Amino acid sequence: MGLVTPELGTFIWMFIAFASVFFLLKKYAWPAIVDAIEERNNSIKEALLSAEIAKGEMAKLQADNLIILKEARREREGMLKEAKELGEQIVREAKTKATEEAEKVVESARQAIESDKVAALSEIKTQVANLSVEIAEKVLRRQFEDDQQQKDYFQKLMKEVNIN
Repeated sequence: MGLVTPELGTFIWMFIAFASVFFLLKKYAWPAIVDAIEERNNSIKEALLSAEIAKGEMAKLQADNLIILKEARREREGMLKEAKELGEQIVREAKTKATEEAEKVVESARQAIESDKVAALSEIKTQVANLSVEIAEKVLRRQFEDDQQQKDYFQKLMKEVNIN
């Protein structure tokens, strides 16, 4: 039973060994261990603080990103709306221009038809007048085959013209 119940001499030597090791550890090792633990504790606190700051900055950046994204979407919608309106305006202008051109072509065709009609009527009147004169000349020649009848008729016409 020597190990379970040590003798007094062994107990004293164990106490001296323990006290000397404890004294050496307390004097030389313990301050280094405590400093290392304190330094580790401080670095952990700083890391946690930095993580909190980074988390706050990340939240701020995400909020800024959302704002920028909303603004970009709004600008895109505005640009699309503007492009659509511009396209509609171009279509309206093209339709208006085409309508105006069609009206000009129709009016030009009407004027051409009217002038052709007037020219045709004028030509027909001229031809009718020429034909009438030729027919009248032939009829009169046949009626006045002798010179005396022609002279008498001529004298009669001259009197009528002078009277009017």
